[in-house]
Amino acid sequence: MPSQHDAPLRPEDPRKIGPYALTGRLGEGGQGVVYLAEDREGRAVAVKVLKGGPIASPKARGRFIKEAGAASRVEAPQVARVLDAKVTAERPYLVSEYVRGRTLQEEVAESGPLKGPELHKIALRCAVGLAAIHRAQVVHRDLKPGNVVLGPRGAKIIDFGVARFLDGRTPQTTHPLGTPAYMSPEQVEDLHIGPESDVFAWGATVVYAATGRPPFGAGPTAAVMRRITDREPELGALRGNLRGLVVRCLDKEPAARPTAPEIVRFLRAEARPAAPAARPKSVPRYRSRMIIALVVVSTLGFVCGMLF
Repeated sequence: MPSQHDAPLRPEDPRKIGPYALTGRLGEGGQGVVYLAEDREGRAVAVKVLKGGPIASPKARGRFIKEAGAASRVEAPQVARVLDAKVTAERPYLVSEYVRGRTLQEEVAESGPLKGPELHKIALRCAVGLAAIHRAQVVHRDLKPGNVVLGPRGAKIIDFGVARFLDGRTPQTTHPLGTPAYMSPEQVEDLHIGPESDVFAWGATVVYAATGRPPFGAGPTAAVMRRITDREPELGALRGNLRGLVVRCLDKEPAARPTAPEIVRFLRAEARPAAPAARPKSVPRYRSRMIIALVVVSTLGFVCGMLF
């Protein structure tokens, strides 16, 4: 889902799906179309409808069912929550929370790269969301700036279109799935995909947020994939400890990358203000006067002894 800005419905679009009245288009991908809609109470929601409807292939329906199951497992303020799903309907659909705001991709493209506390806050919220996704035994597999919406309550991860379970219920694909610029080397080479792949995508997403471009550049898909597997990332203006963390996340070897909870702990520690230096204990005023008096008396006694 590339954008949270709605566009008008097209003539071929349905006007209603289940009990939801469609009011606009939010985005379109290979698997489905996402609509802005209203529920029975008039609340805004996002409704993803499987392309093809009644004539969708069993494979496409299977993927849609998988997406609904994966998204429904995750409960976290940093991840758009699933509200409803009808995967066996003539037009299968998935209803999720509508997050009003620009995607991270739109924000950076329109307003420039992020830095300082703003960059740190978005990086942390995405990492917390990713940790919740992995805790639910799900791998997102398509984390990218276009799937992070900057809502009024902070960044939220959206779209589980190519997600898979970690419990072995979802078979591996026969070709790489995801967005090339944010794929991990193991995705490019169609190897086993685990949480480490999402961590790689998190690092690539942070690079985009900080520099305005993905770490392995743009261009033809084959060229981007070759850079991901063979070249070091370009981190541009990314500096400090966050740069070091991102370098670890973009390691070619999955086992060398930190886990999402480790990223969260690191970023929270970075955000914690340093403890102020301990101030020397002050001597109470009455004690300081006594000490001065004793010193004076001792000194006078010594002088008198010398004179007499």
